[in-house]
Amino acid sequence: MTLLDWIMLGLFVVGLIGIVFWVLKKEDKNTTDYFLAGRDATWIAIGASIFASNIGSEHLVGLAGAGAESGMAMAHWEMHGWMILLLGWLFVPFYSRSKVFTMPEFLERRYNSHARSFLSIISLVSYILTKVAVTVYAGGVVFKDVFDIDYITFWGYDIDFFWISAIGLVVITGIYTTFGGMKAVLYTSVLQTPILLIGSIAILVLGLIKVGGWNELMEITSANVTVHGDSMTSLMRSHRDPDFPWTGVILGSAIIGFWYWCTDQFIVQRVLSGRDMKQSRRGTIFGAYLKLTPVFIFLIPGMIAYALQQKGLLTLGSNDAAFSTLVKELLPMGFTGIVVGGILAALMSSLAALFNSSAMLFTVDFYQKYRPNLSEKHYVNVGRAATIVIVMLGIAWIPVMKGLGKVLYEYLQDVQSLLAPGIAAVFLLGVVSKRTTPAAGLWGLLIGFTLGMTRLVLNVFSSYISETSMLYKIFMVHNWLHYEIYLFVLVIVSMVIISYFTKVKDPAVISGLTLGTASKQQIAETRASYNHWDIINSVIIITIILVFYAYFW
Repeated sequence: MTLLDWIMLGLFVVGLIGIVFWVLKKEDKNTTDYFLAGRDATWIAIGASIFASNIGSEHLVGLAGAGAESGMAMAHWEMHGWMILLLGWLFVPFYSRSKVFTMPEFLERRYNSHARSFLSIISLVSYILTKVAVTVYAGGVVFKDVFDIDYITFWGYDIDFFWISAIGLVVITGIYTTFGGMKAVLYTSVLQTPILLIGSIAILVLGLIKVGGWNELMEITSANVTVHGDSMTSLMRSHRDPDFPWTGVILGSAIIGFWYWCTDQFIVQRVLSGRDMKQSRRGTIFGAYLKLTPVFIFLIPGMIAYALQQKGLLTLGSNDAAFSTLVKELLPMGFTGIVVGGILAALMSSLAALFNSSAMLFTVDFYQKYRPNLSEKHYVNVGRAATIVIVMLGIAWIPVMKGLGKVLYEYLQDVQSLLAPGIAAVFLLGVVSKRTTPAAGLWGLLIGFTLGMTRLVLNVFSSYISETSMLYKIFMVHNWLHYEIYLFVLVIVSMVIISYFTKVKDPAVISGLTLGTASKQQIAETRASYNHWDIINSVIIITIILVFYAYFW
């Protein structure tokens, strides 16, 4: 990078430090302040935080890499703005009424304490396997490529710069999140989001100019056709496609989306921090608008990188290096610093949100439950310590993750497809039906997690498993998306059957937590929290998604 690039990056860092110090002056009085920013966030902060927390390494590295490898195949997972609307319109009223800190706490209100504890375990495991490992790995890949440094000699030893940049990212982010809490996550996102968007749009525009325009990009990528007749521009692939059959993609991506956007602590915590129901819902609408952009600013640049390579204008070391290679090769002096700032913003924002959510889950759902009535400061410190342990476990998983041999974004969705079905089914039936029993909720989580993790373990040790064995035929012979759908249906059916034979929870206890049980006052409060502008903007978002599907079908 040039001197001007370093100056631009330095200005971003100075702005970030300024926000953190401003946040630190607002001392956290209790866990509500630290974990939920005092429940006083506005729709702009909520929406920006939803976007910045989601748009992390899996997009900068993984989604661009997926675009370079398979084109539009994984765009389904990014066009889930309608799922964020579902969070705002369906779930925000339930979450707001319950006044919970965490999603496991909500399950305790709806089902029982056992469901709460088990969801906390699943959530922490998912953070280790996905968010920590993926973000730290991607940080190492991006900065090693952008700064073009392979090794640094330290005390006579050559240390891979991948690990230096990855661990450095964790330390820097951990410091400001540990001391700043949820306020730091929310307000730094307001700075990070526009920088990330500006830098990524610059990559898109310059990339299209370099490749020869949109039509040229479509022509080159359309020429890459699979044995089943699908090109890189095909959103819907043949049912015989081994990776992305349309029979699995439509429902499979929706199950993951429902789990992630409507029930995952990582995202929902931003909504829980809202000043009121109105601010929370509008935050989801704003977040849904922002969520429409990743396909254009990350996936399509990956396709541009592929097209440039086909024309001999670019050399990719790997598909996952697509975005960082474009940054290094295309951007003029000064812009590189902005985009590197955007990359740093995305990685730090994802890690910051992860740190805060992990600390909250462990502290509120485990530690505080077994050691109640201690000081608020004590609980905040315990949460900080728990985060350090979770991050260390995530880093330890990175070598295993790399050994699975998938493009980063595909790895992420593959693992999430094994975690999502049970949780999605439990929340869905828990909210839509008051007949779903506590026993059904707990067993739904147990069945979904056990069968999902069984397949993950078998994937890790697949080289030792015979294709003729019973284990392979049950857990591994099916496409990953089809397996996810089968698992989701199995959990739903199991919960319906178990509910038929077990005791329903007292209706008075779950009043307002399911459809049809809200009081007239609660219904009136919900109705007063939105107006025609909320409806109009929601319709616009859905229309844009439908137009996108029609164009790339």
